[in-house]
Amino acid sequence: MAGSSLEERPTDGFFNLEVVHDAFVKSLSVDGDVDMDNYLVAYRELYKFFQLMGSVFGFVGSDVKSKIEILEEFRKGKDQAHYVTFRTMITYERDADLLRKSDFTSGSRTLLRLHRGLDFIRLFLERVGELKCDDKTTTVCQEAYNETLAKYHPWIIRKGAIVAMYSLPNRNGLLQKVCGSPAEIEKATQTLPRMLEATKEAYLRTDSIYTEFNLHDLP
Repeated sequence: MAGSSLEERPTDGFFNLEVVHDAFVKSLSVDGDVDMDNYLVAYRELYKFFQLMGSVFGFVGSDVKSKIEILEEFRKGKDQAHYVTFRTMITYERDADLLRKSDFTSGSRTLLRLHRGLDFIRLFLERVGELKCDDKTTTVCQEAYNETLAKYHPWIIRKGAIVAMYSLPNRNGLLQKVCGSPAEIEKATQTLPRMLEATKEAYLRTDSIYTEFNLHDLP
């Protein structure tokens, strides 16, 4: 995949749910598989959400950034033909005995970390969508985290993440922070159900691929 690094991309724009929706839909155009490039387009937009929220999502944002860049490098490298889809990547790394090789940064292992993060952000945004304008988002964020990413984090990170979430604004304040104007908030509210459905489909298909290859426990 051609393109600049995350540091070089503009960060002053607001979060666009339509971009996430469209990219995840395109990522599922390969029957029974997931297209890497479009998946990363969607995830780069989700990373913008983390950036706009500031340090409160620092526990996941920096990790997401590094994992996206690792997979982008695979898409530009000499073995890029093996990293077009999730299945081609996993099959290549499995057959080449690269999945658990200590001195190799496995794309399959890297993607698994993004996959776990996607479970968190989709669940959090789903529950935000169920709140009223003045409802606090702290509790639903903590619940989403405890049900997903917390299972993979050591105690010190879990503790810091839960404490950071107390600073989250109410639903309207969160949407204003990441979407901008009232008109954009209204547009985002209308787009959210479609975006969540596409995100869920991408998550479930990826999950089924990792189940098929028995790779959910990659270290």
